[in-house]
Amino acid sequence: MNAAASDISSTVGIIAGGGAMPFAVADSLRARGIAPVLLALRGACDPARAENFSHHWISLGQLGRAKKLLRSEGCRDVIFIGSLQRPALSEIRLDWGTVRVMGLVMAAFRGGDDHLLSGIGRIFEQDGFRMVGIRDVAPDLLMPAGGIARAAPDDAAAADIARGREVLGALGPFDIGQAVVVIDGHVVAVEDIEGTDGLLARVAHLREAGRIRARAGRGVLVKAPKSGQDLRFDLPTVGPKTIEGVVKAGLAGMAVVAGSTIAADAQGMIVAADKAGLFIQGLSA
Repeated sequence: MNAAASDISSTVGIIAGGGAMPFAVADSLRARGIAPVLLALRGACDPARAENFSHHWISLGQLGRAKKLLRSEGCRDVIFIGSLQRPALSEIRLDWGTVRVMGLVMAAFRGGDDHLLSGIGRIFEQDGFRMVGIRDVAPDLLMPAGGIARAAPDDAAAADIARGREVLGALGPFDIGQAVVVIDGHVVAVEDIEGTDGLLARVAHLREAGRIRARAGRGVLVKAPKSGQDLRFDLPTVGPKTIEGVVKAGLAGMAVVAGSTIAADAQGMIVAADKAGLFIQGLSA
């Protein structure tokens, strides 16, 4: 089931992981007169910030409790948002509602993050909930098309962006990562379990070790959803910390797919990019 932003009217349940995004989504909903309810994941969601919203605490593996709470709050629409370290099955505290669908849960774990999240989403949908994404509930948080910083990519950067998109398109079916660094046509690093921050730190280390010979100020971080990815779950996310990593990695800028990438604190990104002379480009899908 898919939703549109204009179709969201009842209370929205936010299964909230770590970071700022669950609260940014909740604020966006409030601004449109829609009530958010957080199902805050223990050990991930920020307790101090959760107190600013209607919320309940749940543990990983409490699918039954989560569904019961969502029904009690009148939530039809549910979104997963926020960072979460992928748990081992042995680390999950199971309730009866999870045990009943354990076969489906185990099947969801047999794959990458997109496979896991879409699998868990289908379990919720089987019980009548509608899984939605950022594009449905908070489209204002998505990266717009075009450049948003003062700097713009030159011809070399444009070529690196095109190469990066080709690489991500080829890797997408393997559910590996959503980011790649390309410098002067060379694929320097691909995102893996370390995430984008770790990817950029690795590139910075390679520069320091003399493994990257291109001068600083060349090369691009490219981010895009995986091909065939369910865009309700695990969209690429960038923010000021990403720009900080791009600076340390000695790159010229960053390019992400517009409308399918979350821009956390866009204004903060623009300020940081303009200060460093970097470009931030929103690419057509």
